[in-house]
Amino acid sequence: MTDFTQFPPSFTWGVATSAFQIEGAWNLDGKGPSIWDTFTHTPGKIIDGTTGDVACDHYHRYPEDVAIMAGLGVDAYRFSMAWSRVQPQGKGAWNEAGWDFYDRLLKELESKRIDAHITLFHWDLPQGLQDEGGWLNRDTAYHFAEYAAEVARRFGNRVKTIATHNEPWCTANLGYGNAQFAPGVADLKQSVQVSHHLVLSHGLAMSAMRKVGSTAQLGIVLNQWTADPATDSAADKAAAEFEYSRSVEWFMDPIFKGKYPELALKVYGDNGPVVQDGDLAIAHQKIDFLGVNYYFRSFCSTETPPRQPEFKLGKTDMGWEIYPDGLTELLLKLNATYELPPIYITENGMANPDSLVNGEIPDTARIDFVQRHLKALNDARLQGVNIQGYFLWSLLDNFEWNSGYAKRFGIVHVDYQTQKRTPKHSALWYRDYLIQQRARNSANAA
Repeated sequence: MTDFTQFPPSFTWGVATSAFQIEGAWNLDGKGPSIWDTFTHTPGKIIDGTTGDVACDHYHRYPEDVAIMAGLGVDAYRFSMAWSRVQPQGKGAWNEAGWDFYDRLLKELESKRIDAHITLFHWDLPQGLQDEGGWLNRDTAYHFAEYAAEVARRFGNRVKTIATHNEPWCTANLGYGNAQFAPGVADLKQSVQVSHHLVLSHGLAMSAMRKVGSTAQLGIVLNQWTADPATDSAADKAAAEFEYSRSVEWFMDPIFKGKYPELALKVYGDNGPVVQDGDLAIAHQKIDFLGVNYYFRSFCSTETPPRQPEFKLGKTDMGWEIYPDGLTELLLKLNATYELPPIYITENGMANPDSLVNGEIPDTARIDFVQRHLKALNDARLQGVNIQGYFLWSLLDNFEWNSGYAKRFGIVHVDYQTQKRTPKHSALWYRDYLIQQRARNSANAA
């Protein structure tokens, strides 16, 4: 694909990571254990039997990683903080050594003029809170708000944005719905209740951070997709409507409309959440930005076995259909349904079976993937969706949750034995793409 899509000069270009996937140093300098430390140390939970104990050793190698970002020419870096690094039990005493790490990381980014975009929670709940019920315990939402306020108090004037959650759908449905992710529970009723506590915690954290008075833009990051029926059958259409309701609308409606979607509530029935008076008013408050993570669409079939899409553009190493049109469709649908703040595409990328070839990593499939999704993104922007930036997932190959180190999403290859970083062809392409963007914008302004 050779299309070159032009974005405005104000558009933010970034890369993204998450704490547990890259930091390592799982028990150093006073850090407490998280549910993912516990999960990965439990035999049989991770496909390749690995842990995040070292991961990419970003805790020690962050100067090198920030230098790589600077070399790519990105404007921004989106990363998450490990809650148990700064508050080992998830409540009570703060760990100053943990805060010092993030202070050093921010200073490194500031020295390279790279904006920081922080995510407060990317699935790694402190084990101390899990021991008291985790997200199933309503109190966790209030502890989260206290943590959010402290981050905003310390760093809120040094970062561009703060997102409360990354993909709460995954926390609820993969952590509590099918036991694929930590803490490893498979119970529909619990997963639905957890999702409500996550929504509540978002609202509580927004209020707590606003009281601190930081200058950061505040929002949330949601993984979203269109849901398409596999056929024109009534059953497939109904399955698609419910899938969209239980995934996209389930989190968007409380935040933007102050209620849960009727279809999902009806289907859940007795498995619906316990909602206390005032909860949805807490969730339903203005946010400064919405982060959208897009990887694939949902293709809904009620046949046995389920009918598969045509995979016209192939699939990623995760087995996910490559479907860039779904990004345009999703953004236009959201824009027509909700009164949206500015949007960042906070994650988009692909797992690819990359390998070194004469010291290089020719990941042409990833370049094609990103190009197609940037065109799809711009198509939505040109049709009126207020999109302010794009963060490529991920900067580094890293610990890919229950897949361990078997799946590589990075534009920078990591040799996990030596920790050597090698930019892939996609990283070099991204660098050159940003150079072209800026050159054309400068020429147009002249």
